[in-house]
Amino acid sequence: MESFIRRLRDRRRSAAGADNDIEAQHQKNRLTARERIDVLFDPGTFEEIDTLVTPRYESYIGGKQSRYGDGVVTGYGLVNGRHAFVAAQDASVMGGSLGEMHANKIVKAMRMALQYGSPFIALNDSGGARIQEGVDSLGGYARIFDANCEASGVIPQISVILGPCAGGAVYSPALTDFVFMTENSYMFITGPDVVKAVMQEDVSHEELGGGMVHSAQSGVSHFLAKDDRECLARVRELLTYLPSNNQNDPPHVKPLDDPQRRCPELEQIVPVEPYKSYDVRTVIASVVDDGRFFEVRALWAQNIVVGFARLNGWVVGLVANQPMVLAGCIDNNASIKAAHFIRVCDAYNIPIVTLQDVPGFLPGKDQEHGGIIRNGARMIYAYSEATVPKLMVILRKSYGGAYCVMSSKGLRGDLLYAWPNAEIAVMGAEGAVNILFRGELQAAAHPAARRKELVGDYEQKFNNPYVAAARGLIDDVIEPRDSRRVLIRGLELTLSKRERHAARKHGISPM
Repeated sequence: MESFIRRLRDRRRSAAGADNDIEAQHQKNRLTARERIDVLFDPGTFEEIDTLVTPRYESYIGGKQSRYGDGVVTGYGLVNGRHAFVAAQDASVMGGSLGEMHANKIVKAMRMALQYGSPFIALNDSGGARIQEGVDSLGGYARIFDANCEASGVIPQISVILGPCAGGAVYSPALTDFVFMTENSYMFITGPDVVKAVMQEDVSHEELGGGMVHSAQSGVSHFLAKDDRECLARVRELLTYLPSNNQNDPPHVKPLDDPQRRCPELEQIVPVEPYKSYDVRTVIASVVDDGRFFEVRALWAQNIVVGFARLNGWVVGLVANQPMVLAGCIDNNASIKAAHFIRVCDAYNIPIVTLQDVPGFLPGKDQEHGGIIRNGARMIYAYSEATVPKLMVILRKSYGGAYCVMSSKGLRGDLLYAWPNAEIAVMGAEGAVNILFRGELQAAAHPAARRKELVGDYEQKFNNPYVAAARGLIDDVIEPRDSRRVLIRGLELTLSKRERHAARKHGISPM
């Protein structure tokens, strides 16, 4: 009995010491949970709930027993004048570890957000499951995961990683719509000590699961910020593009930019030559209101660009090939990135604008073995399933299967346009000539001259937007400078679109 009491006393001291260490770290590097809430919400609007909740097993788990709240602050308030709910883990109380009552508070806030049709924001900063509570802490994680799944596609869910997030805790952020990380945060299933013991690898917290790793390599994180304040400011900005729930439209903002504005600079931004690169972000900035583009997953799968902007005050989701990276080819990661973003837009009634300049899918053994067939099918499924307005402009190249998968007429794209120099074909002219006229070229007295002649003839007859327009596969050929006003007119027409699929429980998306 004495040994048992001694172990409990040592455990209390250890927990109290950990609390003090974490609290000192917060004072030095990061904001506290309540300071974060003050930055996130409009001043004076936050109302806390479950303030007096205490751990069920407080009598023997130690820690700062005089503190209520069980290591997490929950409540609601206004963000940009609209209601949102939050759960902010408090690392100064038992390391922000998750126990039964801690989990109950989070789930209650999530259920309230779902009931009242408001976004839910989780501010994660926790040492993980509360070991002292055993299986009750694991059951708490499972209830949170279930609430995440129930709310998915109904209300926006945003996870903000502002410290450690390890073990089972990482799956809740993975189930949400958007994940933010700071440069001094990290998340992983198993930490460096376990990796060392099992795999014999020495790796730091940052190398294993730091913000840069998950933003640029794994794609788990959608946004990377320098510190807490910058991160929370970006969360507030993201919410300006999202509706409160799937029954509402995204917030319209009275535009200052002229909807009739022409964009003559586009004729210089995009080279006529199909093999020269350019930054598609400059095209987006030219077309959208005030040049403002809120990019998502900017550091991962950079051969495709996705994000939010406005056209005449209406929120749109942009999906654009990036010729500066892999010539804009679609690969495994680009397929996954685009598919997820398209499904988010469709869930929250955000029209999709696609800017296409793509030579095809990236070839190679690595891509095939990595599942490019399965992952490419994800993007097809996402575009086909989407019932929001779908507009597209073909800027330059649209070859092969890549034409089919990106908002084509066959996938019920609403309005499709192409610039006069666009090339729409099974493949580029040179590749087609090499296949179709191989024998003739081998027999020609001057093969190079004959190839040039055949390429020019092929481009004139087949590799231009007018053939596609004649078949009704695009709706019009437009001048680049008219892109903004044409898209706005098309958007305002299609905003009244009402499309429904045949009744079914759900389709089976490629995974």
